[in-house]
Amino acid sequence: MNKSELVAAIADSAEITKADANRVLQALLDAVTTSLAKGESVSLTGFGNFSVSKRAARMGRNPRTGKELKIAAKTVAKFKAGKGLAEAVN
Repeated sequence: MNKSELVAAIADSAEITKADANRVLQALLDAVTTSLAKGESVSLTGFGNFSVSKRAARMGRNPRTGKELKIAAKTVAKFKAGKGLAEAVN
């Protein structure tokens, strides 16, 4: 499912227009992105948790040449599925 299909599903489920559903989805994505950028976590009970984690710098290896290279430290977004989502998938 891509974003346009998700917007259509939200619009059908909530009985709203696709334009309204698109604004709602974009507002949700913006709110989650803003919170993660601030280093905060977002918890949606029954669905899952979005969080931020710092990944330390490490040494890697170029698979083509075998030469070692340094991989820089960075911050990454993580998602952990909640109980409701995990049960719905299984």
